[in-house]
Amino acid sequence: MSDLDSLFENNKRWAEAINEEDPGFFAKLAKQQTPEYLWIGCSDARVPANEIVGLLPGDLFVHRNVANVVLHTDLNCLSVIQFAVDVLKVKHILVTGHYGCGGVRASMRDGQLGLIDGWLRTIRDLYYEHREHISSLPTEEEQVDRMCELNVIQQVANVSHTSIVQNAWHRGQPLQVHGCIYGIKDGLWKNLNVTVSGPEQLPPQYRLRPLGQA
Repeated sequence: MSDLDSLFENNKRWAEAINEEDPGFFAKLAKQQTPEYLWIGCSDARVPANEIVGLLPGDLFVHRNVANVVLHTDLNCLSVIQFAVDVLKVKHILVTGHYGCGGVRASMRDGQLGLIDGWLRTIRDLYYEHREHISSLPTEEEQVDRMCELNVIQQVANVSHTSIVQNAWHRGQPLQVHGCIYGIKDGLWKNLNVTVSGPEQLPPQYRLRPLGQA
């Protein structure tokens, strides 16, 4: 038996269970995907996007990377956002971190991990910016968890600053960017109440005029 046989068996049972519950599910799914949500989350295996919010395949468009980072130079993430916003017309972008994130923890330490150090550099910068506040918290776990929250808040800003999202707002397209965080210890998904719904909520230096407007 190959190492993958158990996974193929799991898949077969899962597909059969879905078919029993809704015989036409996969036929409908194959025709189109019409999700209202884009999830930008961490690659951590303990944070399964669809299961956390109780949605089936087709209901959630997903992008994941280490520490749920959104960089203006990351064509992978930006392409996902552009497709989700311009083609799928999602109404909500859910930037979701999680407590105890290993990437965030690594950015708070001085050890080297390799290529990932460059990826986490912006979180390290954020940590330095908030170092006094973070150091005032009594335990390392509380410090890491607060940094996880601050990282989500920063990534919500980064998403909102993109021309993709701002052009959607200029078109009158309904779109909100939300910051959320997941607790691995209790399974609860928490709203950080940092929703951005339009350019008027952005600092002036990040607001972009509509295309073609001088």
